[in-house]
Amino acid sequence: MSSDQKELFVQLSDAVVDMDEARTVELAQDVITKNYDTYEAIEKGLADGMDRAGKLFEEEEYFIPELLMCSDAMYAGLEVLKPHLKVDQQAEKFKVVIGVIEGDTHDIGKNLVKIMLETSGFEVIDLGRDIPPQAFVAKAKEVGARVIALSTLMTTTMDGMAEVIRLLEAEKIRKKFVVMVGGGPISQSFADRIGADGYAKDAAEAARLAQKLALEIAV
Repeated sequence: MSSDQKELFVQLSDAVVDMDEARTVELAQDVITKNYDTYEAIEKGLADGMDRAGKLFEEEEYFIPELLMCSDAMYAGLEVLKPHLKVDQQAEKFKVVIGVIEGDTHDIGKNLVKIMLETSGFEVIDLGRDIPPQAFVAKAKEVGARVIALSTLMTTTMDGMAEVIRLLEAEKIRKKFVVMVGGGPISQSFADRIGADGYAKDAAEAARLAQKLALEIAV
């Protein structure tokens, strides 16, 4: 990657953190004009900026209004970049059921993961936010999903993720699905503790891990 390209992605990330919607759009248009990789621009620019904003939120330097303004800037940039994403047509078309667990309405991270998954060639069924554990299981069975991806930004709703796995085990269908977890308070140790198959710290890593795990699981 050229130094100019790196610098543009850094500026894109900064624009999101700075809540500067107009600047984000301008920089996203630069990515298109210069024919830079749009996936990388999302990963290393917009998503990185949103990740930084999330950390500022956790450190109580940013609050909900600032976080929402950062997400507005990110979405404005996405609107410019999304039509230029090259979807991986070579990948086997696995289905992913994704959503934010019951009790949580924060869906910025989930939406980024959805975009990355679609770009990686997955068929994504997005349940939205505040979704009961049983709904994930029912939809995954209904559509024949390979992956169930669970998100939360709140510690109070984390047990809902464990409940999805408990329900799968109770129905003796746990081995049919890859269960992935992610979000602000989630860690690899939490994923291990509840018996999830994977944890990713950001959207791009989630897409790569989903591809790897989907191929590994026994049909």
